[in-house]
Amino acid sequence: MNRILKLLLSFTLIVFSLSACAVDIENPDNRINLRFSESEKSVFLSEMRQMLTSIQGIIAGIGEGEREQIIKSARYSGNRMARETPDSIKKKTPQSFKDIGGPTHMMFEELVIRAETDDMDTLASFTGELMKQCLACHARFKTD
Repeated sequence: MNRILKLLLSFTLIVFSLSACAVDIENPDNRINLRFSESEKSVFLSEMRQMLTSIQGIIAGIGEGEREQIIKSARYSGNRMARETPDSIKKKTPQSFKDIGGPTHMMFEELVIRAETDDMDTLASFTGELMKQCLACHARFKTD
């Protein structure tokens, strides 16, 4: 289990480091701008930080074998978060965003259920799959 957790954490660090440092002068950022107002952007980015906090709590829970921590962390970014997103933000997000976001929230919900019985290695692998959703969204969309 520790090997998988270390690999997952290393992969996450590398991906976020590369995306934060990579600047291609010849190819400008071509991600879709969601065009939120300043207040919408603030709420939206707060939700993104909460999802990252959930991932951190899940990974820590897996590392410590604490199922309740995994469940609690995953619940914060499940369907409840999606339902609480303001309508003005929902209206501005294109279907392509919803096609990634909806399944991502459902994966957090699935993780809540899996955390009750799955072994920690399986939970770590599933968390890695969930993070692919996060990365896909961040690679495709931005808020300026």
